[in-house]
Amino acid sequence: MKTINSIEEIIKDYDNFIIDQWGVMHDGTFGYDHAFNSINILNSNNKNLFIISNSSKRSKSSIDRLPKLGFRKKSFTNTLTSGEMIWQLLKKKFLDDKNKKNCFHIYDKEKEDGVDFRDGLNFDFVEKIEEADLILACTPFVNLKPIDYIPLLEVAYKKEITMYCANPDFETVEKNSNNNVFCMGAIGEIYKKMGGNVIIKGKPDVNIYTETTKQINLEKKRTVAIGDSLFHDIKGANNFEIDSVLVKSGIHKDLTQINNLIKNHQIVPTYIIDKFSI
Repeated sequence: MKTINSIEEIIKDYDNFIIDQWGVMHDGTFGYDHAFNSINILNSNNKNLFIISNSSKRSKSSIDRLPKLGFRKKSFTNTLTSGEMIWQLLKKKFLDDKNKKNCFHIYDKEKEDGVDFRDGLNFDFVEKIEEADLILACTPFVNLKPIDYIPLLEVAYKKEITMYCANPDFETVEKNSNNNVFCMGAIGEIYKKMGGNVIIKGKPDVNIYTETTKQINLEKKRTVAIGDSLFHDIKGANNFEIDSVLVKSGIHKDLTQINNLIKNHQIVPTYIIDKFSI
C-alpha cells in the first residue's frame, strides 16, 4: 500500500477509473470541489470514467442526480448501481403471473428507492413477513436499529426466505452529522450469519464491474478503482483483479484503524489517499 497525495501521481498509469460516489465524489447533497477538479482533469486526459455505486436506487436515478450534485453526465462512460443489478435480476427471474410471488419490501418511505423501485416488478407486496416468499431489502426502515430486525429475520430464516439486498454496504457517512450509519448490507450480513440466503449484485461482487465496463475492451492492468470502503470498494477491486485507491475522507478516517482492518481481513488497497483530489 502506497500513500499518494494526488490522483495526478497515478494518472499516467491507468486509462480506466472506476469511481465510487458517496464519500468520494459527494456527501449526498453537494459535490466536493476537489472531486470536480479531479473529474475535469481525468476527462481532459481522455480517461474512461465509470461510476459503480452500492446504491439501492435505479441507475437512471443516480445518473439524473449528477447535474444536481454539480457533475456532468457526459463525464462518465457508464454509471451502474447495485439497486439496478438487483432490479434487473428480479425482473428477469420472476415473470410468471400464474404463480406470482409475495414480496416483503424493506424500505424508507421517504426515499425514491421505496415504492417507486417496485415499478415493473411482478410481485404482490405484503406487509407481513409471515406471508412473504422473498425479501427485497433496499433501505432500512425509519428509526429501527439492526437488532430490531432479528425477530423478522428469525421468521424469514425458518421459512427459508431469500433476501435480495439492493445495497450491500454495511455503513455510510451521515451527511448532517458526519457519523457512520448502517446500511442494508449490515442487515444482510446478520441474516447471512444466521444461515439465511442473501443475494447481492453490487460491490464486492465482480458482476457489477463486468457489467459496468462491458462496452469497452477493458485492460485490467490499466484500470483502477477509487472508493472509501475496504469491504466493498477495495475488496471488490481485489476480486476483479484491478488496482485500487482507498479514500480516507469517507467511512475509514483513522489510519491505525485502517491498518488493523487490512491486517485482520487481508483486504489491501494499492494506494491510500486523503481525498479524491488532484
